[in-house]
Amino acid sequence: MPAALWRAGLLLSFLGFCACLEDQCVLGVVGRPVSLPCVYPQLLSSENISIEWRRGEEVVLTSVVKEDGDVEEWSVNRATTPADAALTGNFSLQLLPTVDPSKQQINYSLFVNSGENQSTELCTVCLRTAASFSFPRLQKEGEDGEETTFLCQSSGGFPEPAVYWLINNTEEPPEGSVMTKVAPLPNTNLYNVTSLLTVNVSKDDSVSCVIQNLSMNETLSSTTYGGKGSPVKSRASEAMWMFSTGLCVVVGVMVLAGVIYQIHLDRISKKKKKEFQKEQEQTKRGYRRRRPYGEETEAMKPERKRDGRVKKKKTPKSS
Repeated sequence: MPAALWRAGLLLSFLGFCACLEDQCVLGVVGRPVSLPCVYPQLLSSENISIEWRRGEEVVLTSVVKEDGDVEEWSVNRATTPADAALTGNFSLQLLPTVDPSKQQINYSLFVNSGENQSTELCTVCLRTAASFSFPRLQKEGEDGEETTFLCQSSGGFPEPAVYWLINNTEEPPEGSVMTKVAPLPNTNLYNVTSLLTVNVSKDDSVSCVIQNLSMNETLSSTTYGGKGSPVKSRASEAMWMFSTGLCVVVGVMVLAGVIYQIHLDRISKKKKKEFQKEQEQTKRGYRRRRPYGEETEAMKPERKRDGRVKKKKTPKSS
């Protein structure tokens, strides 16, 4: 018993030591810029400063500060230092959003070059990388007898996460009921996680899938309810159901309003058409009544003789 306790204490001490080492490193999140700090004001008194940032043995940036204060830089992967480095002594290395995931911590060192090909190391900064996993997608895959299989998937994270399941938020599933696979995504160092849980639960039991990324200090979980014959009710599916229901209601109201408005327009159009036809009929009747009166007026026009006297035409009597 004392030996077991001694071994457990030694293991905890080793894990704590590793955690302290990680805390001393700068965290670089994949796809985001990161700055590796190094401030050395003593270089401001030097002339024709030439510095190099190295990643291991590889030179990633060379910078030369001339007497007139001009700075010339040559870099790899768009690495740079602050523009006012020659005035402030801040020679921090800035890595633009090209941070790639690496399975191990990388040391970046700043060297100042002097004559006769001699260089002196001024700063060493440790960089560790990480990336967030996507929100776990949890769904019920099927039923076999009294057991139900649940599938949990998450992707795009780094490094490999810790994956575990909980029943009713506290109980761990039986041993041998979980099968988890962590595989790298193609052409990247990022990971894809797939985990299967086969367990006998009732319809009132909750089942949770938890993805834990210690490097990002990030814990993601998804919960569903169910067992045999019960539907899967994850948070994502409930939100999607509510969204689709609301969308259907809005579309239905819009369609109904459009139909009512179209009926209103049709009634107005028919009313105007009837009024127009009525006006045309009244115009035709009035023209027919005025026509005989016009002919009679034409017949009553006086006829002027050659000698200037006017002779009235007699209107023929009707028989």
